[in-house]
Amino acid sequence: MMWYLQLYIKFAKQHLKVMMEYRADFMIGVLANLFTQGTAIIFINILFKHVNSIHGWGYYEVLFIYGIALSGKALENIFFDNLWNIGWRYVKPGDFDRILLRPISPLFHIVADRLHKDGFGSLIVASIVLFTATNHLELEWSGANLLLLILFVVSSGLIYASVNLFFGSLSFWMVDSLPIMEAVNNLSEFVRYPMTIYKKGIQLVLTFIIPYGFTAFYPAAYFIDQSGFSYYSYLTPLVAVACCLIAYSFWNRGLKSFTSTGS
Repeated sequence: MMWYLQLYIKFAKQHLKVMMEYRADFMIGVLANLFTQGTAIIFINILFKHVNSIHGWGYYEVLFIYGIALSGKALENIFFDNLWNIGWRYVKPGDFDRILLRPISPLFHIVADRLHKDGFGSLIVASIVLFTATNHLELEWSGANLLLLILFVVSSGLIYASVNLFFGSLSFWMVDSLPIMEAVNNLSEFVRYPMTIYKKGIQLVLTFIIPYGFTAFYPAAYFIDQSGFSYYSYLTPLVAVACCLIAYSFWNRGLKSFTSTGS
């Protein structure tokens, strides 16, 4: 385990060196992401200029939910973005055969093979959003609550990554599962807003089938307990671990079924 950690640090250092070598490209990527996420915040702002609340949730409460969702997504984007490329970059052109010949875990190799610069922009926006929202909500931040928030954000990132790994592993059977991954990922947009605004069917899907609800709404409910959902927040780390185990098991099953494309 420690060997893999040391190896990942070496991979990360090389990626950072490349980023710093092309600083203009790095800054453009970060700024572009800042702009993209900024427009989403502007949309929320415009929305609340026309309504006082959404199903009982005020502007800064929605902003807090959005901040947690964006924080988890940013971590996934920085450290696990390469999972999006399993099909079209590795399996389809035959490059996955090259990875299998190396004396390290193929999944580790894919994850460590990319450190995505755009995620840093999202992390900056998420930090600003969370800081702004918590100040206006006057939430009390003890050391325990701060650690719990970090745990929730990390769990959020792992859930996003696990869902991507699960559906990315379909590429072992269908060569490129990117369209399916994109369709599933679109569901994550729902949880950037209070889940109570959706019908029960959507809430069930986002809680028990594709548990994106645990990437934002349920963790936020721990700190803003106005909806009776705070007890779900305690399950967030357990859901993250369960998602990782299920996705990794599915990956291994796909790995056993893998046959080279011959490209």
